[in-house]
Amino acid sequence: MTHNPFGQVLVALVTPFAADGEVAWDDVERLIDDVVTHGADGIVVSGTTGETSTLTDPEKIRLVEVAKAVAGDRAKVIQGGGSNETAHAMDLYRQAERAGADGVMIVTPYYNKPTQAGILTHFRMIADATDLPVILYDIPGRSGIPIRYETLLRAAKHPNILAVKDAKGDLAEVSRVLNQTDLLYFSGDDANVLPHLAIGASGLIGVTANIAPKPYRTMIDAVNAGDLRTAQAQHRALEPLVRATMTHVPGTVATKYILHGLGRIGSPRVRLPLVGPEDTEAALIEDEIALVKGIDGLDLSRFRPDRNAAAGGALPKVHGTTR
Repeated sequence: MTHNPFGQVLVALVTPFAADGEVAWDDVERLIDDVVTHGADGIVVSGTTGETSTLTDPEKIRLVEVAKAVAGDRAKVIQGGGSNETAHAMDLYRQAERAGADGVMIVTPYYNKPTQAGILTHFRMIADATDLPVILYDIPGRSGIPIRYETLLRAAKHPNILAVKDAKGDLAEVSRVLNQTDLLYFSGDDANVLPHLAIGASGLIGVTANIAPKPYRTMIDAVNAGDLRTAQAQHRALEPLVRATMTHVPGTVATKYILHGLGRIGSPRVRLPLVGPEDTEAALIEDEIALVKGIDGLDLSRFRPDRNAAAGGALPKVHGTTR
């Protein structure tokens, strides 16, 4: 079994913004401290949920530095996102290593639609560029292409490629790869965390964990102890919150809407082209939240959603660039 250098309860951290779309660094610090205090042992910064597409490279590197300063030795810090340009991704991850990252997460090159040989070369070149352990991010719904089974087997031979974040949802393939490699698997689908764990996944990289990391900690600890009943109870309690977060609008949008409604971030702002929920979408999120009961560490009696504050999206002063 491969040693796990990443943690088990990893939060795909949102990047809190002020109303003008600039990073709210005080909120970043508070959110990181909050999730780590309540059970997260890994933080993925500037991933999909962190709005990597609209962050600048200096913002991404500062997120690593801030996360390391706040988390200390309590949690690992993983640089997510990357780029669909191999050279850019190599440079970004070198910078992240110098900034103190404990690992990197490489997403399948999006938009370019390379062949599987191109995907494998992209992964290998980036893994060669840093000494950090690597998580591959398999999310065909966003990248347009899956990492094929044969490609995963070939990638697993690289000494730095240790894990996969699976958002493909093919549990039979996960089992097949686990049988034939030493790769660690992390659930990248909040609704299927427990099924992933049940077939041998090492942990999760979750969006809903921004709001409620504690039940995921309980679930992981229960699975580690062979206590299926406790793990099932956490899964059932989380179900309406996962639905509220992941169903009606992009997970980033819903998570910020809920965190702001709980008073845990100062603004629910997202950067364009993302926008806050429209009234009908906000109503659906609020209806799901009303069904959430019995989640340890989550007090929804203080939930005060603000649709006006969430409306629209921001254009930052300095835009992100591909190069």
